[in-house]
Amino acid sequence: MSCGNPHATDCSKVLDQMFSYLDGELGEPDLHLVKEHLEECAPCMSEHDVDKVVKALIRRSCGGEVAPEALRNKIVVQITQQVSRHAGPQGGEVTHVTTQVTTTQISR
Repeated sequence: MSCGNPHATDCSKVLDQMFSYLDGELGEPDLHLVKEHLEECAPCMSEHDVDKVVKALIRRSCGGEVAPEALRNKIVVQITQQVSRHAGPQGGEVTHVTTQVTTTQISR
């Protein structure tokens, strides 16, 4: 997307970085360039606003659910790690690590 107006930073680059910007993950100089672009480009600012609302809706719908402590402990106990060592080629030791994860289905 491009609004057709010349900008120091192209609209497509700003839109590609929009979620990183909204998540506070952009560092300089990208952070400054995106802020500057949004101040002068109405179409990109509109996209920013839409993306911000979408992120807020997702956070409200999906966030805040934390597994109960007992369930978390049960999952940790069910994760077991087995280590076996044996002689390898040329007299060296070979270590195999096998991790087994058993899941527990939760019904509501």
